[in-house]
Amino acid sequence: MDAAARVDPSARPTAGPDEAAQARYAWRALSVVGPTSVLVALNASTLNVALPDVVRHFGASPLAANWILLSYMLAGAVLLLAFGRLGDLFDRRATYLAGLSVFTLASLLLGLAPNVWVLIGLRVVQAAGGAMLTANSAAIIVDAFPPRLLSQGMGIYAASFSAAQLVGPVVGGLLADHAGWRWVFWFNVPVGMLCLLWGAVMLRPGDPDAEGRRRRIDVPGNLIVFLALGSLLFALSRVQEVGRVGPMVVAGFGTFVVLLPIFFVVEHRSGSPLVDLGLFRRPPYALANLAAFVNSMARFAVVLLMALFFRAAHADSAFAAGLKVMPLALGTVIASTSLGLLARWIHPRSLAALGSGVATGGLIVLFFAVDPDAGYGLAASGLALTGLGTGIFLPANTTAIMADLPSDRLGTANALRLLLQRVGVMTSTALGLAIVTGPLAEDLRDGFFSGTVAGVSDAAVAQLVAGYHRAFVVLAGISALGVAACLASRRVGLTSEDRKLGGERP
Repeated sequence: MDAAARVDPSARPTAGPDEAAQARYAWRALSVVGPTSVLVALNASTLNVALPDVVRHFGASPLAANWILLSYMLAGAVLLLAFGRLGDLFDRRATYLAGLSVFTLASLLLGLAPNVWVLIGLRVVQAAGGAMLTANSAAIIVDAFPPRLLSQGMGIYAASFSAAQLVGPVVGGLLADHAGWRWVFWFNVPVGMLCLLWGAVMLRPGDPDAEGRRRRIDVPGNLIVFLALGSLLFALSRVQEVGRVGPMVVAGFGTFVVLLPIFFVVEHRSGSPLVDLGLFRRPPYALANLAAFVNSMARFAVVLLMALFFRAAHADSAFAAGLKVMPLALGTVIASTSLGLLARWIHPRSLAALGSGVATGGLIVLFFAVDPDAGYGLAASGLALTGLGTGIFLPANTTAIMADLPSDRLGTANALRLLLQRVGVMTSTALGLAIVTGPLAEDLRDGFFSGTVAGVSDAAVAQLVAGYHRAFVVLAGISALGVAACLASRRVGLTSEDRKLGGERP
């Protein structure tokens, strides 16, 4: 189905009985996907502010502290494409509910972890469940919503992640301060069980691809993705741990560079490729995905970095740090929920470029805010601008990517979009932490993750601030490249037919 037919609000001026029934089911599906997306997103944002408590409890090294976060990101990214493909070929509902079951069980076991490396292993299991959910969530929504309501549904879906960012740091801080770090994971269990029951009642079985069932899962492709991304993250985490580029770092980056072209060759020759390279023959699709990757790499480490800054440089509690980063999520919620109205007048590709530009401005403000002598108002303004821009960009760019795809490719395309976004998130997190801790003396790196730098000396705080300044220069530069990618996507995507997507006129 073409882009205009899928989302043009004027294409179907009245809703007939079939469309009315589809709309009712669409809102029921969203009532499942929305809360579940909040749960999965909370899992990341609550741990961000509670990470120092987990590190202190286990006496974890900087490397282990990094991999508490990165193991989840790596496993989730690698498995996204496989589970997105399974959702297309088999039953998307069954894949979704299975993922919710795995995620909930892993959350229970994480609170019982006896040491940090068991905890990291269980984070991988939890990531597998999360990948089943996130690979199919947007596909469920796009498949369920009638064209005239798609932008509205996608905006609310994106707002569910923003809502999690809004309450996650506060919830994580409260749980870590008053109930203990284990409840950062255990709170997922009762909520996950309720979501599982609701999903089993509300979601209808999918329409699997009978021909596709005879296709094989692309094992070589999955393996290469795992090795390539694992090598990249290992190299970045080693830079953070030792503070310099050594042989192991060079080997990690080198392995990634070598495996990347091998992956494309393998996918080109595969009968059942992990990545549908044919989709990238469409320039608007390719550029919108590039924009998703670059923008996520520029901005998704901001909540973690700022939460750790408030804890390390200001000696704030987990709860106080969670409150201080709330403007970012609040801005994202406001922008995401307003998208349905904006999309009536402005093309999604134009909205994506606007959001990317606003978020870049927020990162520039944060450069000046990461100083112990700067008032909190400056940091709050930078966080709010970053959130507003992100809240505009994410649902608009997702709509531009997904709107004109056939149903039997939604899961795969959504998983590919999420994979690129996850790689950006992983790179953002690992790169941001490496740059921030680069100027720190080796004995201060443990203090950064445990939130005790402020108690060492003014010189130690000055080293930390220097690292933060470097990090935000790099992130703002990457975000500027994201603006360029959005503008390029807009230019090639606004054909006479595509302009109908959002009602914009040349």
